[in-house]
Amino acid sequence: MSPFLAVRTTLSKPWLWSYAGALMVWLITIGGVRGQGAGGIVAAALAFSVFLVLVGLGQMLVITSGPGNIDLSVPSTITLAGVVSMQLMGGESQMIVAGALAAVAVGIVVGTFNYGLIRLLRIPPIIATMSSSFLIQSMAISYNEGARAAPPSTLVAFANGRVMGVPYTAIGVVALAVALGYVTTRTVYGRSLSAIGQNAGAARLAGVRVERTRYFTYAVCAVLAALTGYLLAAFSGGATLDMGDDYMLSSIAVTVIGGTAVAGGRASVPGIWGAALFLFLMVAMLNALGVGAGLRLVITGVLIIGIIIFASKPKN
Repeated sequence: MSPFLAVRTTLSKPWLWSYAGALMVWLITIGGVRGQGAGGIVAAALAFSVFLVLVGLGQMLVITSGPGNIDLSVPSTITLAGVVSMQLMGGESQMIVAGALAAVAVGIVVGTFNYGLIRLLRIPPIIATMSSSFLIQSMAISYNEGARAAPPSTLVAFANGRVMGVPYTAIGVVALAVALGYVTTRTVYGRSLSAIGQNAGAARLAGVRVERTRYFTYAVCAVLAALTGYLLAAFSGGATLDMGDDYMLSSIAVTVIGGTAVAGGRASVPGIWGAALFLFLMVAMLNALGVGAGLRLVITGVLIIGIIIFASKPKN
C-alpha cells in the first residue's frame, strides 16, 4: 500500500473525527487558560472519561445489533450495582472481589430481564429498557434505605491511583477496549453482531444464532454498566441514587460520535475513547472560557449534533 493510500484510508475512518474534535477543544482550552495546567486537564480527562468509555462500549454493542436497539436502563443499572456492591463490601477490603462479583451478577440479571422483555413480550427495546429502568431504580432505592456505605480504602486507592500520571482505571479500560476491538472484528460473535445489525433476516438464513447473540449483547452492556457503578462509587467515595443520571444520553452520544453506525451493523471501538475525551474536554473548554451553565448546555448540544451529522454523512 502506497503512503498516499494509507493516509487516505486512515482519514476515512469514522472514529478519527472524535479525536480531531478532542484535540481541537483541548487546544482552545489551553489557549483560554494561557497554557496553565494543560497536563492536568489531560489527566483529569483520562480519569473522568473512563466511566463514560465503559458504558459507551456496552451501548455500542447494543446499537450495533440493529435499528431500534438501545439500552436506556444503563443509568439505573449503574446505580443499583453501585449500591449493592458498596453495601455488600461494607468498607472491608477483603470483600472487594465479592463486591465486584455482585456488580457483575446485577448486570447479568438486568441484561437477562431486559432481553426477556424484548424477546418474550415482543416489546421494542427502547420501551423495554426504559420500563425496566424504573423497576431497577426502585430496587436501588429500596436496597439503599438512605444509607451511603463507604467503599474499601484499597478500592478507593485503586480507583484514584495513577502510574506516571495515568490512572490505573484508564489503563484497565484501554486494555478492555483493545480486547473488545478484537472481539468485534475477529471473532464469530463480532461478525455475527455486524451481520445481525445489517440484516437480521439474512443473518438468520445464513445460520447466525440471532437471539443468542442479541441476549449476549444486552447482558454484556448491562455488565459493563454495573462495573461502571462499582468503580464510580469507589472513585467518588460511595454510591448515590443519582450517580447514573449523567450516563443515559451521554452513553448514546459517545457511541455515535465515536463512529458507530446509528442504523447498526458497524461498531467503532477506537472512537469511544476519542468521543469520551471530546465530551469531557468540551465541558472543560466552556468552563475555562467562562461560559454560563445554560449557554454551555446549548453549545454542547449544537456541537454534538454537528459532529454526529458530519461523521454520519454517507461517503461517496
